[in-house]
Amino acid sequence: MNQDQTRMLEEAVRRLDDNITGILIQKDGETRYENYFHGYSAENAAHVYSVTKSVFSALIGIAIEKDLIHSVEQKVLDFFSDYKVLPNEKTIQHITIKHLLTMTAPYKYETEPYLLFFTSPDPVRAALDLLGGEKPIGAFHYAAIGGTHILSGILSRATGQSVLAFAQENLFAPLGIRVPNDIVIRSEEEHGRIMNDPNTRGWVVDPRGNNFASWGLFLSPREMAKIGQLYLSGGIWECRQIVPAAWIAESTREHSRAVELGNLAYGYLWWIIDSESFAALGDGGNVIYVNTNKKLVIAMTAFLTPDVKDRIGWIKTEIEPLLSY
Repeated sequence: MNQDQTRMLEEAVRRLDDNITGILIQKDGETRYENYFHGYSAENAAHVYSVTKSVFSALIGIAIEKDLIHSVEQKVLDFFSDYKVLPNEKTIQHITIKHLLTMTAPYKYETEPYLLFFTSPDPVRAALDLLGGEKPIGAFHYAAIGGTHILSGILSRATGQSVLAFAQENLFAPLGIRVPNDIVIRSEEEHGRIMNDPNTRGWVVDPRGNNFASWGLFLSPREMAKIGQLYLSGGIWECRQIVPAAWIAESTREHSRAVELGNLAYGYLWWIIDSESFAALGDGGNVIYVNTNKKLVIAMTAFLTPDVKDRIGWIKTEIEPLLSY
């Protein structure tokens, strides 16, 4: 980039919310811009909130490729033979992995009970207890915590490993992503300290040792960009197929649509922006953005703050035009 483009890009970054801790922009596999704020550096990771879901999606694809999970059409209850279904509960028996991946599973609540999940001694079972009910299967219903956490239980049961161990072996180590350990949070005070410490690295676990598939992963912008570049390249990293190309294609095409959330399309735990771009989106403005036509990957980390600006709109209107050559 020339000096004028760099200056305009830096001005565009300054117009964003003041909660960004890091941003990295790659085009054609080369870094065009990288910067850090609020005491963070390239070595620091941040809690990426629901970006965790999209990273976790890759693990389901890898498990299917290894035939540890047979297909997305497998029933959820296939993996929980010890779960006792109430006599009058029928819906849960028809819910599949695909319904959880596409946010089209129904639940027995109007507002997701976060406190219940965070205080439960077994959040996977608590989520199963709320799965199903009277609502129809197939309608989009964004489950921020519970639905995706059921997938964590499925993956660990299918592989015989913790989610983190499976991820380290099959995704993180090949890409050089450092997620060294489980993170145990014992109190609200500890939660605040861990989430706001630039030196935190790892993946949060529930009281049963299940890594949360819906949140809790700490990554740096460089590591997030590796995930984006992996998806841009059809799952290939350094001449090795890490994630099946067919899985990436399926994950990043529309399977459902969030009419009440900006009418965005949804894939397998990835948001589909338009015909050429998709994104992992987390609270606070954490983003992995991929534009397949422009060969563009943008990764941003940020700490949680309310009412952040639309990151995708900002990318589309202010960043892509600067990188259109």
